[in-house]
Amino acid sequence: MKIFFFSVFLIFLSISIYAQERQYSTTDKQAIKYFSLANQSLDDHLYDDAIAQLLKAIDEDNKFVEAHAQLADIYRLEWQYKPAIDQYRQVIKLNPEFNRSVYYKLGDSEIHLAQYADGEQHLEKYLTFDNLSGENKFLAQKLLNDCKFSLQALQHPVPFKPVNLGAEINTADDEYFPAITADENTLIFTRKINNNEDFYKSIRVDGKWQTATYLSDRINTAKFNEGALSLSQDGKVLFFTGCNRPDGLGRCDIYISQRKGDDWSKPFDLSPPVNTAGWESQPSISADGRTLYFVSNRKGGYGGYDIWKSNLTEKGWSEPENLGPNINTSFDEQSPFIHPDDSTLYFCSNGWPGLGGKDLFVSRLGKDGKWQKPENLGYPINSSGDENGLTLTANGTNAFFASNNLSGQGGFDIYTFELPLALRPHSVTYVKGTVNDAITKQPLESAVEIIDLEKNTPVYQDYSSAEQGDFLATITTGKNYGLNISKDGYLFYSANFSLIGLENKNPFNIAVLLQPIEVGNKVILKNIFFDTNKFDIKDESKPELKKLMDFLNLNPTVHIEVSGHTDNVGSDQFNQTLSENRAKAVYQYLIANGISAGRLVFKGYGETQPIASNDTDEDRSRNRRTEFKIIAK
Repeated sequence: MKIFFFSVFLIFLSISIYAQERQYSTTDKQAIKYFSLANQSLDDHLYDDAIAQLLKAIDEDNKFVEAHAQLADIYRLEWQYKPAIDQYRQVIKLNPEFNRSVYYKLGDSEIHLAQYADGEQHLEKYLTFDNLSGENKFLAQKLLNDCKFSLQALQHPVPFKPVNLGAEINTADDEYFPAITADENTLIFTRKINNNEDFYKSIRVDGKWQTATYLSDRINTAKFNEGALSLSQDGKVLFFTGCNRPDGLGRCDIYISQRKGDDWSKPFDLSPPVNTAGWESQPSISADGRTLYFVSNRKGGYGGYDIWKSNLTEKGWSEPENLGPNINTSFDEQSPFIHPDDSTLYFCSNGWPGLGGKDLFVSRLGKDGKWQKPENLGYPINSSGDENGLTLTANGTNAFFASNNLSGQGGFDIYTFELPLALRPHSVTYVKGTVNDAITKQPLESAVEIIDLEKNTPVYQDYSSAEQGDFLATITTGKNYGLNISKDGYLFYSANFSLIGLENKNPFNIAVLLQPIEVGNKVILKNIFFDTNKFDIKDESKPELKKLMDFLNLNPTVHIEVSGHTDNVGSDQFNQTLSENRAKAVYQYLIANGISAGRLVFKGYGETQPIASNDTDEDRSRNRRTEFKIIAK
């Protein structure tokens, strides 16, 4: 942002200098007359008229340096960089010492057209001048660093094969800001028609995107723009930017809406301290729904627009925290995307070394809990223009973005491409399931919790939907997770997902049938762990044991039998004794933590009640289990 304002300042400063100068490089009266008329047009912001008059002045005297310089400045102001470059070079050819700012402005213009070697030369020349202010040196050095980085990036291109999502998604209008669910079957994006932004949705069926449809009258409006969205991994919660709404706190605010069946709830404005009287936009929600990243120009930042984050607490959203100088610069950082691995952040910036304009970057969370200095995604993913709005699939393989520089349907189109390996996040997969009553088969709204068993911390806490009983949660490979699903009046469900030592893992799809609390019904406790041939309860078992204690405390009349089971490896007597000792260990743990012994019994069954064959390691693992059974209620 500072580069832009500095550039505009230089343009009008030089225009003022040229206008005040009486000793012109020409004595041609007609040329000077046209030059004066151009100055009058500039005072009235009539840039096209000023260009026409300056061209006439140059036609009268092609060596009129001031006219060339002023014409170059106007072209640059109008983003017409090619003719601006031609005019600046003409100035230097006529008088290399005319004005040192010409070298800065020429170098900046050349960067916009990817002429990095020439830009490097002219910016280095600019920095040789004496008495440059600290601000001017800083900005010129920043652009020079861009040139040096770009020349290296061009020599080491990264793989990049963008694929247009097709006519089902893209139209002659602009489509951008894509967001996709973890199962990659729902895409929501912004479409701008007649300068009005609304959300549209497409569902993928048998690997093919269906024609996008209007998202919802409860979210989209005819008067206001809806854009810059973030979608929860299960597609049930939408964070988005709304500007100039009557219920807003500032010019642009962050709103939230939840999916209700086939429609969405009325969105509500996030209260302070997230939204302020200023500008908050471009949200990105973490996979667990508890950390919101967003862009703001609020006080306390490093530059124009910075990336901030706020955590969801029992009291609401916390006071936003700036991501710090390893992410934010004195320029602009925008369009954050936090990957579901919760440790890889993608964003755009014009402050870090890049190829010009805004480039895409990736930063990774260090072991110290701080974001590391970002890495440019490289050429040709980035170009001399602006790149922003990158999102990724949960598995980190494919990225989605919008561009108007590729052959598409018209305007901005949405594309996807395979992200180079070195730029990918940690591998993430997902658990997708449904919860139903085991007797009636009706869907159940149930509490779903996934726990990192090593840290004993939840990574997902939500409810399956009342309408379909469905849920979806992402989990990062390299860890061991426990899943618990519970609902009043039912036995809870337990599952384990071991992703230790795995970089890639297919998604888990489960169908859960919750059993009512009836005598004889049982639950396999899949997250009770023992070392081989031992009966000491491992620490990773504590979350599951707490779940069992919570169940017993919520149902004080229930009595249970805790049972131990083994595979068929070893003698019958050894397995019988081991199973009894393991069941007893759980029994004693429950008593030690306040459960009445009168409600508990334990029993070992050894290898006598297998639930699978003992022919494979996986099946033997299934037979080695701890269960509990309702014996009275």
